Amino acid sequence: MSGQFVPITPELQEYLTSRSTRRDAVLADLAAETATLGWAQIMQIAELQGSFMSLLLRAIGAKRAIEIGTFTGYSAISIARALPDDGYLLCCDISDEWTSIARRYFERAGVAHKIDLKLAPALDTLAALPADAPPFDFAFIDADKKNQGNYYEAIIQRLRPGGIVCIDNVLREGRVLDESDIDLDLLAVRALNDALPRDPRVEVAMLPIADGLTIVRKK
Repeated sequence: MSGQFVPITPELQEYLTSRSTRRDAVLADLAAETATLGWAQIMQIAELQGSFMSLLLRAIGAKRAIEIGTFTGYSAISIARALPDDGYLLCCDISDEWTSIARRYFERAGVAHKIDLKLAPALDTLAALPADAPPFDFAFIDADKKNQGNYYEAIIQRLRPGGIVCIDNVLREGRVLDESDIDLDLLAVRALNDALPRDPRVEVAMLPIADGLTIVRKK
């Protein structure tokens, strides 16, 4: 143990995951199908991440949730299953190809009735919501990184006090530490990472789950 942390090996990651969730046939099949998509498979969240977010949703009694970036549906199913039967999940994505896989698995998982999938730029979908729409209890941001700060700002205004936002890929495979790396996606991620601890509206904890997951609680 060094500096109050334990380096995570693949074996230790499997140990953590296997003791944090009940393995699920639907999600296992979805993960296997997503793995056939070539390079795009890296956009699927980790199994441990899905279990953790489900626990968070149940802990805060979430009924309304929003997801920016649905891909093939693993995170959406993890979120929707944690909502009550009359819960609501707004999924925002722009790919009919990838979300067509998600739709099939929504049905298999028995959560399709909770999910409203909008195929349009997420900022447009958010802007089109009625001003008097009920606030969200939970949000998950996992889409194009250049807009990560814009997504956060649009969502935090529609989040109830005590609501939670989870932001994915905040470590960018550790590249956040390399100041010489000026990739635009990385710059946007780093900017939001730096801004969140100074945002007086929220409390923040960044966790080393998968590629880094920031938990934001609105005060």
